Amino acid sequence: MLKHWLRVVCGAVFEIGWVVGFKHAATLWEWGLTALAVYLSFYFLIKAGEVLPAGTAYAVFVGLGTLGTTVTGILAFGEPVSLAKVALIFLLLIGIGGLQVVTAREEH
Repeated sequence: MLKHWLRVVCGAVFEIGWVVGFKHAATLWEWGLTALAVYLSFYFLIKAGEVLPAGTAYAVFVGLGTLGTTVTGILAFGEPVSLAKVALIFLLLIGIGGLQVVTAREEH
């Protein structure tokens, strides 16, 4: 089961890459890497969805992508950070973890 959740995580990492790429890509090489990231993010999500419930896998995928994109924007691109943003990130983490726990319990 862990292998399939790792696929969701890998997909989310590549999702962060293509979201950043869409905003910052300027050269053909960068656009090529962005396209590769799109492909790999959905490849990993689809492979995980073959075993995990599709709705849960997608919710975790999007949540991790949102989390990663927000943190990347703050750390790498100097986007503003606020207490509300940090609190919502923690809430998102709790929701992602909760979905994984509930899904694991339902399968046993």
